[in-house]
Amino acid sequence: MSPLRHLACTLLVDRSGAVLLQLRDDDAPRYPGVWGLPGGGVEPGETFAEAAVRELWEETALRPAAPLELFGVQENPVEGFVKHYFRGPTTAVQSDVVLGEGAAMLFVPAAELLGREFTPGTAEMIERFLASPDYAALLP
Repeated sequence: MSPLRHLACTLLVDRSGAVLLQLRDDDAPRYPGVWGLPGGGVEPGETFAEAAVRELWEETALRPAAPLELFGVQENPVEGFVKHYFRGPTTAVQSDVVLGEGAAMLFVPAAELLGREFTPGTAEMIERFLASPDYAALLP
């Protein structure tokens, strides 16, 4: 059995409480045309938090307004990964987002987040995040 791949992603929350989502493009090697969070693989020598910040930058040209904090870890042996979810605030607005990867990268209001087709495990983690004191602490 292959070792599980470690991924790091970010629940980035703007001043209105909207969360940044990525629509994967139709040519994505895995889960084309579905929604996810900015993130990706952890590189050798990199911490999970460093990977989350790097992936956020590469995919959006955004930096968090404060250090990212770990929200949760999700193991999915069927899909072959362990996903590390980080959370953090941003002062960015939609016009600050530079689409570096995917078909779209949008700040989506909390009430409109769920009900989409997501990459494996993402909907469950977003639902948990929205109900958490961690999310409430990021709200104005």
